[in-house]
Amino acid sequence: MNSSVLLCLMVMLVQLWPCSPSTQNSSAQNTVQSFTPVRRVKRGWLWEPLFATEEQISPDPVYIGQLKSDLDKEDGNLEYILAGEGAGSFFYIDKYTGKIYVKQKLDREKKPFYILTAKAINRSTQLPVEPDSEFIIKVRDINDNEPQFLDAPYVATVPEMSPEGTSVTQVTATDADDPSYGNSARLLYSLVEGQPYFSVEPKTGVIRMASQMDRETKDQYLVIIQAKDMVGQPGALSATATVTINLSDVNDNPPEFQQRLYYMSVSEEAPVGTTVGKVSAEDRDIGDNAAMDYFIEADSSDVFNIITNDETQEGIILLKKRVDYESQRRYSIQVKAVNRYIDERFLEEGPFEDTTIVKINVEDADEPPVFTLENYVMEIVEGAMRGTLVGVVTARDPDADESPVRYSIVHSSHLKRLFSINEHNGAIITTEPLDREIASWHNITVTATETRNPEKISEANVYVQVRDVNDNAPEFPKNYETFVCENAVSGQLIQRISAVDKDDSEEGHHFYFSLAQEDSNSSHFTVKDNQDNTAGIFTGKSGFSRQEQFFFYLPILIQDNGTPPLTSTNTLTVTVCDCDTEVNTFYCRYGAFMYSLGLSTEALVAVLACILIFLVFFLAIVTIRQQQQKKPPFSEKMEEFRENIVSYDDEGGGEEDTEAFDISALRTRTVMRTHKPRRKMASEIQSLYRQSLQVGPDSAIFRQFIAEKLEEANTDPSVPPYDSLQTYAFEGTGSLAGSLSSLGSNTSDMDQSYDYLADWGPHFKQLAGMYSSHRTVGD
Repeated sequence: MNSSVLLCLMVMLVQLWPCSPSTQNSSAQNTVQSFTPVRRVKRGWLWEPLFATEEQISPDPVYIGQLKSDLDKEDGNLEYILAGEGAGSFFYIDKYTGKIYVKQKLDREKKPFYILTAKAINRSTQLPVEPDSEFIIKVRDINDNEPQFLDAPYVATVPEMSPEGTSVTQVTATDADDPSYGNSARLLYSLVEGQPYFSVEPKTGVIRMASQMDRETKDQYLVIIQAKDMVGQPGALSATATVTINLSDVNDNPPEFQQRLYYMSVSEEAPVGTTVGKVSAEDRDIGDNAAMDYFIEADSSDVFNIITNDETQEGIILLKKRVDYESQRRYSIQVKAVNRYIDERFLEEGPFEDTTIVKINVEDADEPPVFTLENYVMEIVEGAMRGTLVGVVTARDPDADESPVRYSIVHSSHLKRLFSINEHNGAIITTEPLDREIASWHNITVTATETRNPEKISEANVYVQVRDVNDNAPEFPKNYETFVCENAVSGQLIQRISAVDKDDSEEGHHFYFSLAQEDSNSSHFTVKDNQDNTAGIFTGKSGFSRQEQFFFYLPILIQDNGTPPLTSTNTLTVTVCDCDTEVNTFYCRYGAFMYSLGLSTEALVAVLACILIFLVFFLAIVTIRQQQQKKPPFSEKMEEFRENIVSYDDEGGGEEDTEAFDISALRTRTVMRTHKPRRKMASEIQSLYRQSLQVGPDSAIFRQFIAEKLEEANTDPSVPPYDSLQTYAFEGTGSLAGSLSSLGSNTSDMDQSYDYLADWGPHFKQLAGMYSSHRTVGD
């Protein structure tokens, strides 16, 4: 064995480094280590430290170490074989001596170590003399990589006026060399460009402010940072990166007006809200820091106003109140611009506001006439004669030349012209008397026009109130329908009356009622004033006779409380009625109507009898015609639609089966009911009706009558179809008079006695007098 070879146990499984402690700090991730020369024996193998320097190249292979077996007697019987990563390509072994050489250039950054396997065999037997063992060849690093700024270029922002030492940003460079071996990966930062405003920390790369800077002077800086490896020693590699540093704005500048005096003008015709002009202040700040508001000092804010345009940062002066050239021709206002947002850090530097003066001249214009009042209110008494003065309107030309003014009234084409105006002095007069009851107020539009410039026109409203006078007498509010019974007693109230007045009373209306002195009927009725604008009409005697007097006409005097008071006579018509315990007002009204036509009771009964006879005759004709039309020309076809039913149990053979039914069976007359001759209708009704006068619908006589009529209708083929309606009227049993039907009226009056009419009550008193056998000649 060659004891002079320095060995380091290198061969282990891939999870361990078989090396001695190094002179540098190591870790599981380190790829390069230096070893203290030592000779070590493992399983019969003798090792030397095996290192290969990266980037090393020469025409001949480079020796990096030797491995031998302690069984090697150097007689050429052993052969060494190398296998594993890079064997034969990067590395090869002298099979006789066990020396290992590097054939190609290595790059530690690509592969920091190689794992190989060593074998030793007997040349004669080709059998291994040592067990196979793995070992590692490490690639030793050299400074062959320069630093790199992976995130370059950098952009950073820092507020302006930041104090010295404020951190701006941090830059970081990386080096691919081995940081655990030598200084190849140890970096040092320095500032190439950016003095004297910025500085950089050498080890961390943190950039800091070196002085306070004003954005309004310069808002962007370009800084160049250099990073060197080898801690900046000679031969170190370096790289640079650019950092763009922007200064963000802070509110450190007040607004400033570029003009200390503004001149503007406005016409006196300009309406409220007109833009007079604009002022502008500049702020060197930007964004919200430059936002400002404009104000007008309070001593002149009553005429002008100012608003802020947030987009242009201008102050817009508006007309707040109409100006008058003749009253004031020039205004001077002071406008202030104030920062909207204040930074308290800079308050000590002064107020963040500025002021300027704005002088505004009022331009003269030809103005329309001006009325002394916008609205005039006038009064006039109703009924005043045509040409009466209502009032005077006044307008003048506000201009310096004071042009004469002409007045006129704007008349509507659809309204009656009730007023006129003097075009020179504005006096308004009536064109005809006014009636307050037609219109209590009148609205007039008056215009004033300049004589020299007719285009200049102004308008004013005139409201004319028509004052009331007592020119309307009171009257009844409606036509009263007053009735008095023949059996009325003295002092009985028959009507309550009231009054209305078209006039207006400030104290409220009060009416007085009385009966006219010349009334010939004053003994029959009296009037009682209730002192509440109503009165009662009372009977003055007991008992009235319709035969003596059917109507009474009472003249009622009504007086108001006006000045002077007015009185009217209103006629109240009182109708005498034949009353029982309950007054039948409708009958009284009907009798009054007939009396007004000049018809007596007898004549009325005669007219009613004629009407009934005519109706009976007309109904008889209609009945005969209906019976003639009931017999159809095709009786056989009509009989097919009778109510008889023939039943067949045959299901039929469908639409084509025409032999299934015998239609002749439906046409046979054998199924018809036997026709029962109809009896004489008039005599039947008369006899049955007389029997049913004192019975109701539930009596046996009435039920027999209904049953016979129903059977006759069912068996008569000439009657209307079976779904027709047969109507039978029953008058009931409540009246003692029975029926007044015209049926059977063709019989002679000699066959009947009308004495029973006297028992029917007061309603049939006159009729009983006409037909009763006990009537007298006086009747």
